[in-house]
Amino acid sequence: MQDVTYTELIILEYRDETELSDAKHDGKINMQDVTQIELIILGKEKEITIMDSADRTVTVNKPVERIVVLTYPDAEAIKIVKAEERVVGVSSDIKARETFFPELSKLPSAGLTSTPDLERILELNPDIIFTGKLKSMGTNLENKLPDTIAVTCWDMGRLEVMTKNIRMLGYILGNTEDAQEFCNFYQEYLDETIWDRVSDIPDGDRERVYIEYSEDYIAFATGSSGHEICVAAGGVNIASDLPRFSEKPIVKVDCEWLIEENPDLIVKTVRCKTGLCGYGEDDPQALGQERERIMSRSGWEGMTAVAENRTYLIDMDLVGSTANFVGATYMAKWLYPDLFEDLDPEAFHQEYLTRFQRLDYDLDENGVFVCPSVPEVV
Repeated sequence: MQDVTYTELIILEYRDETELSDAKHDGKINMQDVTQIELIILGKEKEITIMDSADRTVTVNKPVERIVVLTYPDAEAIKIVKAEERVVGVSSDIKARETFFPELSKLPSAGLTSTPDLERILELNPDIIFTGKLKSMGTNLENKLPDTIAVTCWDMGRLEVMTKNIRMLGYILGNTEDAQEFCNFYQEYLDETIWDRVSDIPDGDRERVYIEYSEDYIAFATGSSGHEICVAAGGVNIASDLPRFSEKPIVKVDCEWLIEENPDLIVKTVRCKTGLCGYGEDDPQALGQERERIMSRSGWEGMTAVAENRTYLIDMDLVGSTANFVGATYMAKWLYPDLFEDLDPEAFHQEYLTRFQRLDYDLDENGVFVCPSVPEVV
């Protein structure tokens, strides 16, 4: 109701206009915005207008009954707010993740994330589509589908926007309570478990990290999930400010430059579809062999991170999804093993799976996610 009062004061010209007071997102601030805010408070709004992760203004009709989801981080988030029963179609990537999405993987395929099957989507008749964070993904779909289908882009991989996006998702799908429960867990965990400890490390004493994307010599830059888990864990991303070469926050890295930079730690993300890691893999041998391949790259033998055995591999699912806080925990253990001696990343990972994904999955018996796991404290 404070928002209602503030908006009324704007209309009466007693307060300056703000972007969020335009609740209808029509470029005008008037009594329709007041009405919209009151309806949202009562949970009786017929529509809700959001600014998605690609800075696109999208109006979603409510209630949302039929959902098509095209990326696995979005599917994880939908499970957090307990709306998976309303999903009617998923991408082929989600269908392939049978262990993690035992129910969603049985649903009809809507095609690839990058090239969805438009005819199939029309047959599924969704109210809303959830796709990745890139503006091009949303715009391309929006231009080819009727206005009755809301197309939304979501970044469910970055620490800095996670709680905002989960709360927004809770409003759209009508479950703000479970959305807030996850946000409380997520923020308190990061604040108390990691950030409070690394905040006292002087800038000059922070470990320097090369964190590589799933492709060789492609690194995470500012604005990426990899960069943010590195910074959250108290590391310095040596490739953070290099020029991007695509819409994604990733950069090309020259081998000679990397050798000269000589990072203290090297982290490589690996995708589960390679068969090396993930919830569907139980044998760590293949991931170990991949680590050996990376450490054997030409010229790398003299780098500190290789010579001191501080080169690690991690499943991209723990970096670029709602489970990214688990990736940040592993990163913290690798960077500062003495400071985080008491931390158990696997325990937090298990809590996430059991409590928020409601998944019957025992990490003591199944799954390959990192290599090696954590360093021994001497």
